[in-house]
Amino acid sequence: MLYKAKAPIIEETWQIVSAVIDGDSLRVIGKFTRIEKDIRLYGIDAPETRYGRKLREDEAKSRLAGELLRFMGAQSKEFVNRICPPGTLVTIYTEPGNEIDFWGRQLAYLILPDGTCLNEILIDTGYAKASHEYYCSELPFYQVRNWEAKLAKQGLYAIGEY
Repeated sequence: MLYKAKAPIIEETWQIVSAVIDGDSLRVIGKFTRIEKDIRLYGIDAPETRYGRKLREDEAKSRLAGELLRFMGAQSKEFVNRICPPGTLVTIYTEPGNEIDFWGRQLAYLILPDGTCLNEILIDTGYAKASHEYYCSELPFYQVRNWEAKLAKQGLYAIGEY
């Protein structure tokens, strides 16, 4: 499904993925500006790949072992690496007034070269879940799509609910 942006948005084109950090965070660099920045995908949350505060919180909420959550996080990161590897030319959309997360990363919808939205792909395939931690205008739709992925046991939901 092609992503249809809803105004108002801030659009940044000619961004190149330089690294996949985890299932919901990437690093991009401007093709012409050479400015590098970390991107946190709007409206989704993927399991953590490293042990820390967030993993302990997820462990308590999900009642799953931290090592299982880290395994699921690695699966999510691998999925992102397959569909959006370093070197992929992308466009990022940001909602004005909701641009930066707690850690200083830019919040965004990441649009792939074929016009699809990485945020939506991760929800639909079950490699990330809808999350209100970083609200976005698409969140109500992401929650419905997340429920459908959970019912179909897509992606990580085949392993367990996280």
